Amino acid sequence: MRDFQNKRAAVLGLGVSNTPLIRWLLERGAAVTARDRKEFALLPEAVKEFAAQGVRFICGEQYLEDLDEEILFRSPGIRFDRPELLRAVASGAELTSEMELFFSLCPCRIIGVTGSDGKTTTTTLISECLAAAYGRERVFVGGNIGKPLLPELDRMDAGCFAVVELSSFQLHTMRVSPDIAVITNISPNHLDYHRDMAEYIDAKKNIFLHAKPGSVVVLNRQNPVTASLGVEVPDGAELRWFLGENADIRDGCLLRRGERVLKLSDILIPGRHNQENFAAVIAALDGLVSDEMIRTVAASFRGVAHRIEAVRELDGVRYYNSSIDSSPTRTAAALRSFPQKTIVICGGYDKHIPFEPLADVLCEKAKRVILTGATAEKIREVLICRSDCPPYTVVPDFREAVLTARAQAEAGDIVILSPACASFDAFPNFEARGNTFKEIVRSF
Repeated sequence: MRDFQNKRAAVLGLGVSNTPLIRWLLERGAAVTARDRKEFALLPEAVKEFAAQGVRFICGEQYLEDLDEEILFRSPGIRFDRPELLRAVASGAELTSEMELFFSLCPCRIIGVTGSDGKTTTTTLISECLAAAYGRERVFVGGNIGKPLLPELDRMDAGCFAVVELSSFQLHTMRVSPDIAVITNISPNHLDYHRDMAEYIDAKKNIFLHAKPGSVVVLNRQNPVTASLGVEVPDGAELRWFLGENADIRDGCLLRRGERVLKLSDILIPGRHNQENFAAVIAALDGLVSDEMIRTVAASFRGVAHRIEAVRELDGVRYYNSSIDSSPTRTAAALRSFPQKTIVICGGYDKHIPFEPLADVLCEKAKRVILTGATAEKIREVLICRSDCPPYTVVPDFREAVLTARAQAEAGDIVILSPACASFDAFPNFEARGNTFKEIVRSF
């Protein structure tokens, strides 16, 4: 166990994962400085209480100035190449993260999942299959979803599994890889944070670039970017392809090396993208979980909130919340899950992703489009260039957009919130956006 006694540690950004980190460091004798862009008065009460335990707070716009700590724990949303951080590292500081610390201390096998789409569902499915096989008390789920795992270390041993969803923000500076690394797919995303698509891909690759001999790397054979990454898997690591030889979809079934594992009709959650998620699970858990366990989970798993989540049916209209759809590829997958054209609510925070692919799927699968949020005009501009443009309405206010969708819907229609954009123009996160949508729909 690494010794933090009397070490000067800075926690940069006081979000979900770094708040438990402060407590963990204090318990091990570290001298902690908490730094955050927010003013101290605006921090959550649970964070401010650390001041009584000796934590030094540096808050406000200049929170990264005069970094004099030995170890810097970077929040995922803070880029590693901020000038203040580069100067500190040049002066001898160690720049790391809560996730890197967890990886270095975890006593059990780690299964890591990343990707532009499908990573939360795939992570959850892997954890459900492992829980069915080994017992829920042996499986810990966290990272970009769930709760931080650092405080759970004392409950883990070599017989457990840590199933971790990893974002590109978390992977950007990772120098260690999980025992089983899964990339569901890669398509343009988060280009408001990453300098370009190449940097985004490089961040995702860190999930396997440091793989040790005996590790497993699971890649999507049919995704052009991930298909090109197979040559970069380190020597000694086992490469497994899903939507390829290790797990494929054919003749109405999911197959492993040509042998049937699961009938597609037995998967409860809809959509081709969820079939692909199960293919990734089958490849990742080969040798760890029986086919029968996978079939049991497939027949009972109802999905993760905010992912094509059925909200209600009213006057013959079905309403679905898919607020997680923060990119055009996610919206495409959601809309193609339904056999009929849908009324789609789109728009939100601008991540600087091209919207031409979104126009393609809206023209193919939308009966009507309600455009809202900061990107409404950008989406409208690509839609009106199309001769097959579906009817659309621009409604800046989110609540009014939902009410407009209801007014335009007829019996037999499907209304879906599938924004193709992040939520930060109007909501703190996609969960808040989805919950607001559900509250409005349930209030009809």
